[in-house]
Amino acid sequence: MAWARLTLLAFILAACARPPQAVRAVPAATHRTRLVMLGTGTPLADPDRSGPSVAIVVDDVVYIVDAGPGVVRRAATAARETPALAVKNLKLVFFTHLHSDHTLGYPDLILSPAVLHRRAPLVAYGPRGLRDMTTHVLAAWKKDIDVRVNGLEHGDADAYAVDVHEVEPGVVYRDDRVTVSAFAVKHGSWDEALGYRFETPDRTIVISGDTAPSDEVVTACNGCDILVHEVYSQAGFDRLDASDRSYHSVFHTSAPELARIATAARPAQLVLYHQLFFGSSESALVDEVRVGYPGVVVSAHDLQVF
Repeated sequence: MAWARLTLLAFILAACARPPQAVRAVPAATHRTRLVMLGTGTPLADPDRSGPSVAIVVDDVVYIVDAGPGVVRRAATAARETPALAVKNLKLVFFTHLHSDHTLGYPDLILSPAVLHRRAPLVAYGPRGLRDMTTHVLAAWKKDIDVRVNGLEHGDADAYAVDVHEVEPGVVYRDDRVTVSAFAVKHGSWDEALGYRFETPDRTIVISGDTAPSDEVVTACNGCDILVHEVYSQAGFDRLDASDRSYHSVFHTSAPELARIATAARPAQLVLYHQLFFGSSESALVDEVRVGYPGVVVSAHDLQVF
């Protein structure tokens, strides 16, 4: 019996010692709302991290935030466990801002589901400039769309259309499952960048987008169930040259700054994405947040479900 107790103790200690990024967060079966990390990356060409994109799935309806590189194929992979993410169901997207790493998957999100039998236009919400971007994307693939719709494929013209909404802070979307509110964040020299708050029947999820420290995030969360927030390692940042430090300090949020934000925002769970390590390890980054924040912190990976 003593040996058994020691074995059990060793197992518990080993489990507690696992690095935080190894923990796979899976929602309780009772949750109607799931957060699926389609991409957690940055402009860096990390083969393990697609560009920034998250999906909020309520029952069988999908709400995507941002469309970084790889978004459609990541959704197809996630659909193995979350069937609602089948490519033909990708019909609604919200953009935080128009940086390339958040929008390079936009043409893919318009075109690939249309090829794969989406039976509706894509509906897109985002800041000023989204309408122009959409017009140019559709113009760039004008010949492809014409051949697919009017050629032997007999494609659905409506599926290749995009219904664009350029939004201001406030409630931007509502249906019988979710209310989506946009709020302004500070992202360096961008004229407009947004975060989003999703209120569903059983959860409230706030997504920061790319932002320097912002009180708007605190207000939007205010005890939310999940706060998804970008972050960079302070230790790695301190090793950068002066010009890089000047850039990142006004465009992004350091781990100690995020700890202060999370302490004020009080989320039940803090999920890190768009992680800039700058040579630091993932576990070290999480530790930097935990020094100033005692709550639950998870550094997300692509395809994790919360």
